[in-house]
Amino acid sequence: MSKDCGNHGGGKEAAVRRICAAVIAFIIIVLITIFLVWVILRPTKPRFILQDATVFAFNLSQPNLLTTNFQITFASRNPNSKIGIYYDRLHVYATYRNQQITLRTAIPPTYQGHKEDNVWSPFVYGTAVPIAPYNSVALGDEQGHGFVQLMIRADGRVRWKVGTLITGKYHIHVRCPALINLGNKAAGVLVGDNAVKYTLVTKCSVNV
Repeated sequence: MSKDCGNHGGGKEAAVRRICAAVIAFIIIVLITIFLVWVILRPTKPRFILQDATVFAFNLSQPNLLTTNFQITFASRNPNSKIGIYYDRLHVYATYRNQQITLRTAIPPTYQGHKEDNVWSPFVYGTAVPIAPYNSVALGDEQGHGFVQLMIRADGRVRWKVGTLITGKYHIHVRCPALINLGNKAAGVLVGDNAVKYTLVTKCSVNV
């Protein structure tokens, strides 16, 4: 009788071991599949270029207030041949020495296909934006020398599309240096009565 009970207990242990082995094997197969898909497809983050900036207003007044209004044009390219990109959210704004100087402008959600390019031309602006006193001094000095170094930023979330599979959302951060020659309107193209369009063609850093 006790021998039968021992065999019965051993059968349960064997079943548990088989189940554990099957679960581990399944996890290993899934991980290998994900790794192979990643290696074969080699997803690459999108590339961004800041093409130009049209300056309508850029006025520094006292006490440390900055009013800006300009339109920027930047292009994005999806370098992947088998992966699409959903831009679910993308907000564009300008900073000076890490201080935000404009409001955030939302780019409409869009899908970027394989090897596809997208071009956006949003307006970014700020009215009487308070800036730090030390930034005000530095900005005034730069304006006096003619060139102003800004940073055009785009923050948002993207998803990757592989066939019918769509991943979760990933944060994307784009940084585009913009050295604008405000002291020489002849360096750009006159647009209307007062605006000047400056060609930049600057490569942007992208973190996903």
